Amino acid sequence: MKKIGVILAIIAIVALAGCPSTGKSGGGGEPFVVDLNTLTAVKALPGDKVGPPTGLHVRNADPFTKNYDDLLILFPQFPVDITQFQRVTVVCKYFGESGTEMAQADTRAMVSFIYDLDGDWRGPAMGAGPNTPLKEMNVGGFSSNISTDRGMRMSKLSRQPAAILFQNSDISVKFIELTALVFHNGNYEAPAE
Repeated sequence: MKKIGVILAIIAIVALAGCPSTGKSGGGGEPFVVDLNTLTAVKALPGDKVGPPTGLHVRNADPFTKNYDDLLILFPQFPVDITQFQRVTVVCKYFGESGTEMAQADTRAMVSFIYDLDGDWRGPAMGAGPNTPLKEMNVGGFSSNISTDRGMRMSKLSRQPAAILFQNSDISVKFIELTALVFHNGNYEAPAE
């Protein structure tokens, strides 16, 4: 009888150890869904300088005029420590010249996080850099997980980024609008509407 008790105790310990953590530091925890109304879109001036607010939260006010034009969105101080999260989901919409929404696809937009607005906004051609802890091409496209519930694994954030930078990688994309930004561990499941 003692052996069965020991076996059941071991099974219980293994089952508990395999469960995701309820804290934000492990594999589980509550995701942090960013309130998009707390964000501020600003003009990106020549020389990677922060310009005045555009009056919008999550969309460029003026149409893009060239490939890799910029939509810079400043972050407030978030109410949670986002360095505790390992994944991020970023969802956006693209619009053409007439304001018609375009289909999600590869080579439409890229996204980066920026730590220091006085530093390098662009980072390396591919992947994260010292001031750009997240850089992902193909936002919304099939080649990237960043716009899915699974999200994209981030390099370990050392601090909260100051901003998110979207760039069009297709000249027909004239506007980009951020529609969701979620920091999480594991898969994030959007609530049913």
